[in-house]
Amino acid sequence: MNKASHIIGSIARTLLALTFLFSGFVKAVDPVGTVYKIEDYLTAFGGVFTSLLPLATLAAVLLILTEWTLGVMMLCNIRTQLTAWLALAFYAVMTPLTLYIALTNPITDCGCFGDALVISNWQTFWKNVILTALVIALLCTKKHIPQTFVWWAELGIVVIGLALAGGLMLYTHYHLPIIDFRPYKIGNNIPELMEIPEGAPHDEYAITLIYEKDGVEQAFTLQDYPRGDSTWRFVDQQSKLIKKGYEPPIHDFVLVDYDGEDLTYDILDMDEVVLTVMYDLGKTDLTQLNKVVDLCLATEDRAVPFFILTSATDEQIWDFIDAHRDLLLANGLAANDPTLDPEETGAFNDELLSHWRMLFLNADGIMLKTIVRANPGVFVLRNGNIIDKYNIRNR
Repeated sequence: MNKASHIIGSIARTLLALTFLFSGFVKAVDPVGTVYKIEDYLTAFGGVFTSLLPLATLAAVLLILTEWTLGVMMLCNIRTQLTAWLALAFYAVMTPLTLYIALTNPITDCGCFGDALVISNWQTFWKNVILTALVIALLCTKKHIPQTFVWWAELGIVVIGLALAGGLMLYTHYHLPIIDFRPYKIGNNIPELMEIPEGAPHDEYAITLIYEKDGVEQAFTLQDYPRGDSTWRFVDQQSKLIKKGYEPPIHDFVLVDYDGEDLTYDILDMDEVVLTVMYDLGKTDLTQLNKVVDLCLATEDRAVPFFILTSATDEQIWDFIDAHRDLLLANGLAANDPTLDPEETGAFNDELLSHWRMLFLNADGIMLKTIVRANPGVFVLRNGNIIDKYNIRNR
């Protein structure tokens, strides 16, 4: 019996350790992505949860360190009883939460394994149910699992584990993820990843038509609605997705200029183009704005197109340009050129600021956050191929 309990406990401990370590690691290599995911959840929940958005970074760090530490402790058999109870408390919170998320579906991608392994909300819930069962099995057999290390060695292992996870998060936060699990990684071709294979299944919808007659509304399908019957008045049409079709890895890469013209394929067809991502101008690291200006001037010297991608509105873009006009003008030719009279200088400066506005292209904010985990961040395309990507602070 003791031997069987030892085997069961060891298997449960190992599976839990590997799960915690994998989950913690894929989040630690992309902590900014974890912050984005928590922000998405808080925004989707709405109400009072939106007031917690400033705490998203802290929540992401605590989540990553918790999962990583539990994984290290279980793998090294450190304080198995305490670790098991902590894991049970963790899943006592996460399992009901993931059940609620599966039922309400506020976010389609749970993010529990980052972008390394995307699973549905229901798969996440059942994964947590299984892991909870493993924790209970570990608790029931923990007395048959002897400790491996003395207390000071255990403490050293935990401290080293925390230091490694913390160092990894700091590095990737100030640079970029050391492993890119997203479709926009260097070497990928965007047009190819936007293609839908021939014969791929399409989305299927159930269409409901609402008609009214004698003050009474009635729902019909496309097969039985009162076609040609003038006694019925059309009220509304409702569509419900019943089967998801094929979705290419990149499906939301759309770039629109200041006139509302779609420049997506013009950009993808360019021999080389430098794109700077500033997905939210209100959250842009302004200490790096001078590097954005320098990059713009450097690309112009090489006759390489340069654009800034943002999800900001036209008004927000103009407010941003106006707030930083001195920096933009000082690097763009002399705002105080003594050879120009004040009227000429003013006209020139207005023209230069208008030129900056034309460099801004609008795109979906979530797509921009997926491309590069930096604000500002840069990626370079050659005929649609991603040949480089970096945090602007590394320029």
